[in-house]
Amino acid sequence: MTDAGGSARAGEDNLPSATRTYDRVLLKISGEALMGPQGYGLHPPTVARIAQEVRSVHDLGVEICMVIGGGNIFRGLQGSAQGMERTTADYMGMLATVMNALAMQAALEDEKIHTRVISAIPMDQVCEPYIRRRAVRHLEKKRVCIFAAGTGNPYFTTDTAATLRANEMSCQAIFKGTKVDGVYDMDPAKHAEARRYDRITYDEVLQKHLGVMDASAIALARDNRLPIVVFSLDEPGGFRGILAGKGTYTIVHD
Repeated sequence: MTDAGGSARAGEDNLPSATRTYDRVLLKISGEALMGPQGYGLHPPTVARIAQEVRSVHDLGVEICMVIGGGNIFRGLQGSAQGMERTTADYMGMLATVMNALAMQAALEDEKIHTRVISAIPMDQVCEPYIRRRAVRHLEKKRVCIFAAGTGNPYFTTDTAATLRANEMSCQAIFKGTKVDGVYDMDPAKHAEARRYDRITYDEVLQKHLGVMDASAIALARDNRLPIVVFSLDEPGGFRGILAGKGTYTIVHD
């Protein structure tokens, strides 16, 4: 495989397509995943570690796009709960996702991965505007696309934005990176008897209020039969392992 400039990259270990479970995926992570042990903001070593995880999958020949939340900087719902007008608070949250996307872009480019930040809110001096056909072409050229600013509209979460973009990009699955290795029937941090699901349906997630993603995102995935793979982002090599057909995770499907 060659990089976006057309030159082969040393040390690549592409797997044949037949041994990969997916060829194009969207990775959804929360903004909180980037703050590491801190209580706020960006933790550069954590951002770098996640970039290395993404590179390990990119080196398999998988086309990757990403959506990153903004909760480590600002969360619209919390601002609204404190008396701020909801639309303004949501736009502030969207801008926080752009900051996180730029940080991840820098970390990925340190890993020699060509990356594009694509914003639903035009800001041409720092990133590209969202144009679907252009984004698809970036993926075909093995560039990582980071979709920022949600859907560009208030009242929609980054979970919904991730599901929308995954469908538009014809991704084969959404990978939801979390702090636990799948979906449980109760919080495993509080309940030792919590049971992890290997597979669960969209309707069960909604009926049991399991909190995998918000209801709009789950319904959109269900309507388009888009699987959601929930795994631990804290497990070294976990993302790559699943793409190679291994690892521990929960798959949400129809």
